[in-house]
Amino acid sequence: MAYDANNIFARILRGEVPAHRVHEDEQTVAFMDVMPQADGHTLVLPKAPVENLFELDDEMAAAVMHTVRRVAAAVKTAFDADGITLMQFNGPAAGQTVFHFHMHILPRHADRPLRGHGRTMADQALLAEHARRIRAALDAGG
Repeated sequence: MAYDANNIFARILRGEVPAHRVHEDEQTVAFMDVMPQADGHTLVLPKAPVENLFELDDEMAAAVMHTVRRVAAAVKTAFDADGITLMQFNGPAAGQTVFHFHMHILPRHADRPLRGHGRTMADQALLAEHARRIRAALDAGG
């Protein structure tokens, strides 16, 4: 399957669709998932047009993981989480619905189950507040 330059993440990267961004550097971007499975659910993706894990080169993989580690620490702090779940899907059979490589960062609390994947749109004001909390944690060093 060829990379679809009109997928939602490609459109976000081009600025055609708004997103609540929490981090951006030369190679990666992180923003709030609009259908979060938990408050603070954040996505990290490379800026390069890469459909799945198998198309990532070593440099892109390292850049993504560097951002994931940094943003995950901020999400954990911002949401006082007991832990963090990282998820990544490759191909329709694995549950991938947007065909631009991305990793999910989900803050976890021992007493709260996750909501369903990709089911309910979140309130935009709430996402903006969650993004603000994560950016503040990033600015404070984690």
